[in-house]
Amino acid sequence: MKLDLYEGEGKSLPQKLTLFLLETLILLVGGWILFFQSEEWSVRNVILFSLFVVVYGRMCVTIFYLLKRKMPWKEAFSIPIAFSLYYIGFSLFSLTTDVPLTLLDLIYILLFLTGSYLNTYSELQRNGWKKDPANKGKLYTEGLFRYSMHINYFGDLLWVTALALLTRSPWAMSIPVLLFCLFAFYNIPALDKYLAQKYGRQFDDYSRKTKKLIPFIY
Repeated sequence: MKLDLYEGEGKSLPQKLTLFLLETLILLVGGWILFFQSEEWSVRNVILFSLFVVVYGRMCVTIFYLLKRKMPWKEAFSIPIAFSLYYIGFSLFSLTTDVPLTLLDLIYILLFLTGSYLNTYSELQRNGWKKDPANKGKLYTEGLFRYSMHINYFGDLLWVTALALLTRSPWAMSIPVLLFCLFAFYNIPALDKYLAQKYGRQFDDYSRKTKKLIPFIY
């Protein structure tokens, strides 16, 4: 089966603009929930929305600078649906808690920053490597991707988990659990199948010596 999600280069500007507009709308809805549906503007809600803005900014860098492949229309609509779980879902969960900020919340913020770094910096490393004509037809296995075949996904898992923990709602943890299952049982198998078809022995060698998602563990 041809995996068209990863095939071909193209600007896909209409799809990217659609995704951008939907993401912006969802972010505004999240802000409206945090600041106008709560009894008062808590510091926790301000921090949460600030981290949403960081996610939003990274998303813009990804789709308009790092993403070189074609974007199918289904992806332009499915990504905002997923991000609505973050911007809107975590905002709703945050309204259910009145726990004061503690040192734990600082740890969660650091976890968020770590995940954001792993996701975006790994993509920037790969993007710079791919620009070298000498690397054409080669599989990228350097930088942060030495520690995990899908270190960018691991970064996503970390920052989403951090946002869930920041809400202080146990039910919010269902979102990173769902994300892990999506990565482990859909995204990673689909991407690995495509990479195996494209790179053959390079991919086989890489997969034998590198963990799939979580560095040093899985």
